[in-house]
Amino acid sequence: MVPNAEERLESHLAASPQTREEWDSTQKLKNDPRITSTGKFLRKSSLDELPQLWNVLTGDMSLVGPRPMMENQESLYPGTAYYALRPGVTGSWQVSDRNETTFAGRAKFDTEYYYSLSLATDLKILARTVNVVLRATGH
Repeated sequence: MVPNAEERLESHLAASPQTREEWDSTQKLKNDPRITSTGKFLRKSSLDELPQLWNVLTGDMSLVGPRPMMENQESLYPGTAYYALRPGVTGSWQVSDRNETTFAGRAKFDTEYYYSLSLATDLKILARTVNVVLRATGH
């Protein structure tokens, strides 16, 4: 992240209604002004997720589960499955159309995962994660 990342984000969003709409809908930006060129590489390659393995080892996260969200995003999340599951490094949303869905759309993926919870489901998601990482389709 660049210095003064939050201020830079707010300035960027204020300058462009389309960008503000993208942020409000997805809580992500295709061209995020806070991310350095090194950060873009780490994010695209999903190498930025490696530190999360520590959280798995300490029991704070699971390998597979809903994507963690910030506390200030809770009001944007319409579902309840997230709260019944341990957050995961990867999950249904990450291996599907994560870059094409709204933030609220994540709830659908989390609910589907909750109702199909099994070792087989987790193994399928882990296999698909390898494919996503190898294709470098992360954002």
